[in-house]
Amino acid sequence: MQIIVAVVGKPRHAGLAASIEDYEARAARYWPLEVREAREERARSASADLVRDRESARLVAIVPSGAHVVACELNGRSMTSEAFAAWLQQERERARDVAFLIGGALGLGAAARARASMTLALAPWTLPHELARLVLAEQLYRAGTILRGEPYHK
Repeated sequence: MQIIVAVVGKPRHAGLAASIEDYEARAARYWPLEVREAREERARSASADLVRDRESARLVAIVPSGAHVVACELNGRSMTSEAFAAWLQQERERARDVAFLIGGALGLGAAARARASMTLALAPWTLPHELARLVLAEQLYRAGTILRGEPYHK
């Protein structure tokens, strides 16, 4: 099992980028983790739908064909940290890759939603895509500590 985080764009703020890098490195101690970044679409003269569609096509293109695809969206399934850890353990036992999709500033388009077999809410609020990436990385790390019974999760 490999976990792929497919995300639009690179973090722009140095402090946030450092936090993301830190938690992705921590999570990688528990899970085979690969982050794949798709190019962000310039939105100056394009419609929001066109931007979402182009970015989603790029995301779908960087996801392995047999992966279980999870779209990270506001209206997705909500899980506690313990339930998320248990779900990841089940996926590990099935030995299949899991790819999490995080859209750009305008969210995910139709191609990404169509490719996903599950949607996951990272919070009950709308998050900037860079912050969504940090929240996901932290929860992947927390899930690893939960499954190993380590003291990080309280």
